[in-house]
Amino acid sequence: MVKAEKKFYLVREDILPESILKTALAKEMLASGEVEGILEAVKRVGIARSTFYKYKDGVFSFFDAENMSIINISLLLRHISGILSGVLNCIASLQANVLTINQNLPLHGVAYVTLSLNIDEVSVSVEEMLNQLRALDGVLNVEVVGKS
Repeated sequence: MVKAEKKFYLVREDILPESILKTALAKEMLASGEVEGILEAVKRVGIARSTFYKYKDGVFSFFDAENMSIINISLLLRHISGILSGVLNCIASLQANVLTINQNLPLHGVAYVTLSLNIDEVSVSVEEMLNQLRALDGVLNVEVVGKS
C-alpha cells in the first residue's frame, strides 16, 4: 500500500487556531532550552499535553531568510589560539549574528574562514565592520564574497 504524499502549506500566524500557535511556541521553547520538558512548556503556554501531542508533529516554524540581510565574508587568519574567538566577539559586539562558519585546515600558519552573517541589526556600516575586523590581531585579510 502506497502512503499518500503529505502536503505542506505556508500560513500566516494570525489565521491559525490558538492551540496550533501555542504548540509551535512550546516546541520553540523546548528547542531553545528555555524549558526543561514538555510539561513545563505546555504549562507556560497554557495548553493541555494532549493538545501538544496532537499537533507537535505537524507544526513547524518557518525560517524566512528572504527578509534577512545576509553577507558572506572570507577571512585569512593566523593559526594562533583565540584569533577566531576574537573575530566572533567583534561580530557580536556590532550586533551581527553568525549563521554559518566554515574553517579550512591551517596551512603554512594561516587558515581561511568563511562566515555567513545576518546583518539586519548591525550598528555600523558593512565597511566599518570589515575595518574593525581587519584591525584585529591575527586577521590578515577580510573581504565580502557574497550578499543575499
